[in-house]
Amino acid sequence: MSGPTPELTQELRGKTLWVTFNRPASRNALTFGMYEALAKICTDAPTDGSVTAIVLSGAGGKAFAAGTDMTQFRAFETAQDALDYEARINSVLDAVERCPLPTIAAINGACTGGGASIAAACDLRIASSSLKFGFPIAKTLGNCLAAANLARLSDLVGAGRVREMIFTARLMTADEALSVGLISEILTDEASLLARAEDLANSIGNMAPLTLRATKEAMRRNRMATQVDDADLITMCYMSDDFRIGMEAFLGKTKPEWTGK
Repeated sequence: MSGPTPELTQELRGKTLWVTFNRPASRNALTFGMYEALAKICTDAPTDGSVTAIVLSGAGGKAFAAGTDMTQFRAFETAQDALDYEARINSVLDAVERCPLPTIAAINGACTGGGASIAAACDLRIASSSLKFGFPIAKTLGNCLAAANLARLSDLVGAGRVREMIFTARLMTADEALSVGLISEILTDEASLLARAEDLANSIGNMAPLTLRATKEAMRRNRMATQVDDADLITMCYMSDDFRIGMEAFLGKTKPEWTGK
């Protein structure tokens, strides 16, 4: 794993580590370097009391983070490329979940694809009223979510809602996200969101750290007890003609014409 990059910054404020996705011109679309930097931060998080919580947010005022930067998919040529990609993303999300410190996603604006997966892997999520959360991949790219990712989302909002959200490619609003338990609070704007994230981090930082650590790890283990093999599904989607069609249509700002092949 590489270290932090200018595209993903970190700043210690008191005992809270603020991690910011910092590609505002592309709505903080995630590069592999950003994914790896986030995983390293979570894996290396100190447990000596010098840091007591981590807050994730996005720069630019319009997005927490969009999905993976799609230009990176043009290098995919084999099924192994797809399997390696999903394994890579899963290792990042696993690192976020395994982080020994409480993690808070402070979500302003768009939170889609990989950004939504990262937010779902955090312990707590709060959002501004501009939240748009979802995975519009059936409309834009024609790939799929790994089974572990679907399981995580289903734990949060229910399997039926996850299926409906992906099948319709719609984005969940802040009010709906609050009503289904995806987020715990709605703040009026980004300034109040970040202020509340700071207060929440400080409050959680005063709790018994081993209690919090044991709780999040036990819940992670409960979900991991029902793992499935999804390599065939990943290969089917990423090696399809439709995936290439969707990727180029998205990058070219045109509408994809799906073939089912």
